[in-house]
Amino acid sequence: MEPVLAECYPNPFNPATTISYNVTKAGHVRLEVFNLEGQMVESLVEEHQLPGSYSANWNAEGYCSGVYFYRLTAGDYSQVRKMLLVK
Repeated sequence: MEPVLAECYPNPFNPATTISYNVTKAGHVRLEVFNLEGQMVESLVEEHQLPGSYSANWNAEGYCSGVYFYRLTAGDYSQVRKMLLVK
């Protein structure tokens, strides 16, 4: 069973959204937000986590409207999803 990265809620959002995910094995977990140019704009999670369900909030008040991507990396697993900031 692999980790699961859920759709953020709400999406589209202004100015904050919640990103939920599940971790199936204990290990190092990263959750990062990227802009359309592929530049990381914020790291939301960077820590060792045990198996379970987690969520992280992203407050994008200081960012421009547009499409952003969030990526979950847990061990060898990586998944990316899209979100839309509308101001």
